[in-house]
Amino acid sequence: MAFTFAHNNLNVKNLAESLAFYEKALGLYEARRKEAADGSFTLAFLTDGRTPHLLELTCLRDHPQPYDLGENEIHLALRADDYQAARTLHREMGCICYENEAMGIYFIEDPDGYWIEIIP
Repeated sequence: MAFTFAHNNLNVKNLAESLAFYEKALGLYEARRKEAADGSFTLAFLTDGRTPHLLELTCLRDHPQPYDLGENEIHLALRADDYQAARTLHREMGCICYENEAMGIYFIEDPDGYWIEIIP
């Protein structure tokens, strides 16, 4: 028996805002979408266009309030092919929330408060 990664899920308050953020900040774009017949949820699957791994953004119609992320100790990590250009973009966007120069990494924060680690 073997398993392979398929996707990670993040629940988001505003799907349009999140899609715009992930496209501008990380170059991720929507590969496919699934909507509930009753309109209770929308799933948008984002891709980097290079790897098979997807990021699923779930937007629940009846959950318009921000999500409680607790201590927010779980994060995604993406490798940047041009780390300095990525850092410049993220500084301009104002979404860098933590930098660790000694480790050579930084984190950005999405519209819902999720942290994403950027590594060279």
